Amino acid sequence: MIRPHILLVAAASAAASIAAVAAPLAPSSQLEASNPFAKPSTLPFQYPAWDKIRNEHFAPAFAEAMRQEAAEMEAIANNKAAPTFENTIVAMERSGQLMNRVSAAFGTLRSSYTNDALQALDKELAPKLSAHNDAIRLNPKLYARIKALYDKRAKLGLDAESRYLVERYHTDFVRAGAKLSEADKQKMKAMNGELAALSTQFAQNVLKEANASALVVDSRAELAGMSDKAIDAAALEAKRRGLDGKFVIPVVNTTQQAALSVLTNRATREKLLAASLARGSRGGDYDNRNVVLKIAKLRAERAVLLGYPNHAAYHLEDQTAKNPAAVNQLLAEFAKPAVNNARKEAAEIQKVIDQEGGGFQAAAHDWAFYSDKVQAAKYAFDGNQLRPYFELNRVLVDGVFFAANKEFGISFKERKDLPAYNEDVRVFDVFDHDGKQLAIFTFDPYARSNKRGGAWANAWVPQSKLLGTKPVIANNLNIAKPAAGEPTLLTYDEVRTTFHEFGHALHGMFSDVKYPRFSGSRVPRDYVEFPSQVNEMWMTWPEVLANYARHYQTGAPMPSALLDKVQASQQFNEGFRTTEYLAAALLDQAWHQLSPKDIPTDVLAFEGDALKKAGVDFALVPPRYRTTYFSHTFSGGYSAGYYGYLWAEKLDADTVNWFKENGGLTRKNGDRFRKTLLSRGGTLDAMQMYRNFSGRDAQVRPLLERRGLTGE
Repeated sequence: MIRPHILLVAAASAAASIAAVAAPLAPSSQLEASNPFAKPSTLPFQYPAWDKIRNEHFAPAFAEAMRQEAAEMEAIANNKAAPTFENTIVAMERSGQLMNRVSAAFGTLRSSYTNDALQALDKELAPKLSAHNDAIRLNPKLYARIKALYDKRAKLGLDAESRYLVERYHTDFVRAGAKLSEADKQKMKAMNGELAALSTQFAQNVLKEANASALVVDSRAELAGMSDKAIDAAALEAKRRGLDGKFVIPVVNTTQQAALSVLTNRATREKLLAASLARGSRGGDYDNRNVVLKIAKLRAERAVLLGYPNHAAYHLEDQTAKNPAAVNQLLAEFAKPAVNNARKEAAEIQKVIDQEGGGFQAAAHDWAFYSDKVQAAKYAFDGNQLRPYFELNRVLVDGVFFAANKEFGISFKERKDLPAYNEDVRVFDVFDHDGKQLAIFTFDPYARSNKRGGAWANAWVPQSKLLGTKPVIANNLNIAKPAAGEPTLLTYDEVRTTFHEFGHALHGMFSDVKYPRFSGSRVPRDYVEFPSQVNEMWMTWPEVLANYARHYQTGAPMPSALLDKVQASQQFNEGFRTTEYLAAALLDQAWHQLSPKDIPTDVLAFEGDALKKAGVDFALVPPRYRTTYFSHTFSGGYSAGYYGYLWAEKLDADTVNWFKENGGLTRKNGDRFRKTLLSRGGTLDAMQMYRNFSGRDAQVRPLLERRGLTGE
């Protein structure tokens, strides 16, 4: 299955993408010594000093970071000595120490624990950081030095990683516009600045709209089907918002909302889904329609300026997919069978409605509620039966960590002495199989009103041999926090997400590269989800499941009969899940395969036409994200890249088969996966890396079988 809500986010801003954690000979700092960013953190592994970081520290730290990095780059560009790998490429890799520190901390708070002051600063900084980055990438002297090294790279006597670094720097600069005329460079700078501001506005609108779009009802009866504790929580949320006596269900992240599966009041279900679908398109301060049109037009114009027909062609050239035709083919291959499966599932839902004497045709807001009934009838269980066996701490420690220990020999020890930006954040030392500390891992599981939706991983400190840094890796989830004293019981999908995100963490923690440009998950976007999706396999691996799936009250293991039912129902509702994902992925491509002259004027009309043209306009299954709250593509780094979850799943499914064929959860298999793939970061072509691991190209049949699309 695809989990498109799972998102990987690089900690550093685009402006710091070529920066490093530490650099020698940096310009003398003009930042006050009392500012916690003035020097590297003295905490273990340069772990951020969250107890000292305040809102007011960021603006001066960013200003000084831009000044320092600009000075460092000017010194490299104007070096009188002939360009060498050391005085140009390595010097750039060592640059930007302050930028990296402040960007990592700001990016973390902006996503996980934002506030009005940070949001205001984010808007102010976005165009400034874009201009700063452009000043580096569009510097003709700097590019001339890089090109001189690139042209004679075969004669420099470099090792493979260093030679690839030269090639990547050259590609990065060319794709940023280094070969443009001066007039076109000025156009590029203006476009990038405006795009940075618009993307920030889009993201902030989505967060504010989610908080404003909550469903408000007047009585407990309207929330029938929800547990008493959940209804009490809705009453408390209403009181918090000054709506005493009412009940509030917040609207979060994806189109589908969790309460839709339990609400027995059909009118309430309809209102909840309608509130979700209308986000960003109903007028007012948070309407994203004009923002989308401006972003789409600017991205298309920028692509044309760089010599490409559209933004998708520009973006995909640097991914493993290489071009829009390959992506279109992949999505088209899945669209028809996925929708056919969804229609069959809809027929089963309608049958249940008719049997109950409902007297109505199934609608999108009925799907989750009645598909649970179909599942119960087919497999004699529903998802709520699983939750007592999925207590959060057990899932993390006895599941996720246990599997990692079996596969790689690593171990974990929680520590309470390091500061955190929120009380919910847990911190763990990670030790390698030889007992030496490998990394620090942090875990922030709960949803908050000032935390963006979805789940993601990011590196607070990336690993680099050049800089002598070891990784500090963070995981973020968005699980509803229970009332004080109550256990956190997860859904099946939330357990999967926990395993998935830790796969990203492993990618960062096992990084064993020299240069920060290649550290951890700094790989093509359509490859980055592959290691994390592979890690999901251990969720239901018998040895692992038996270790963590225990009743939160009695400690009794999950009954084998219940597990058998779970396994038997793996392809249940797959038509729905695949169709809603494909609809979003196809929308992403539709917007980004437009030329500047083809940008529409009506966002929702274009969306409807695009879904119809792609054959996924099935009213009962709306897209996982509609355009106006599609943060992945308009503010989250996945523009023209949302297909990547499916693209990576081909590798994932083939890898799962490889593990099964070679003995499963063993240190031998884990060590091979770590050595050939997880530790290599972005040091070589991603598909070659995969072949080095598996000994072959990935086969598509395992993915088709997983999704029940083999026709058998």
